[in-house]
Amino acid sequence: MKVAFATQDCKRIDAHFGWAKNIAIYDLEPDGFALDQVVAFEGDLKEDGDEDKLAPKLEAIKDCSILVVAAIGGSGAARVVAQNIHPMKVSEPEPIEGMLVKLQDVLKGTPPPWLRKVMAKGQTKTFDFEDEDA
Repeated sequence: MKVAFATQDCKRIDAHFGWAKNIAIYDLEPDGFALDQVVAFEGDLKEDGDEDKLAPKLEAIKDCSILVVAAIGGSGAARVVAQNIHPMKVSEPEPIEGMLVKLQDVLKGTPPPWLRKVMAKGQTKTFDFEDEDA
C-alpha cells in the first residue's frame, strides 16, 4: 500500500497538508518499505483559505491509502476521505521512518478494522463459486 506524508524537510511529518512543501510517498508492506517518490510544491503555500491549492496535492496522493499530516483543515480532510484515503494526524513532528515502522508493526499483527479496509483497497474482490452450497 502507498502511504503519503506531508513534510517540509522530507524527513519528518511536520507539515499542514494545505501548505506542505513536499508530499513523500512510500510503498509499505509488512516486511519493509521504500520511498516511491517525493512531490514538491512551489508558490504561495501559506494558510489563506485558498482551496485551489489542494487540487495538485490531492492529485499527488490519489493512489495512496493513508495520508499522515501534522494538521489538515476540515474541507481538506473531507476531500481526502472522498478519495478513499485515510487521513492520520500526528500530535507533534516525528520522523517519517519511525511512523513507517509503527505502521509496519500494525500490519504484521492484527490491524484494526479501518486499516484492514485500507489494506483491501485496490485488491480485486473474488468469489469462489465452488465454496457455495448448492
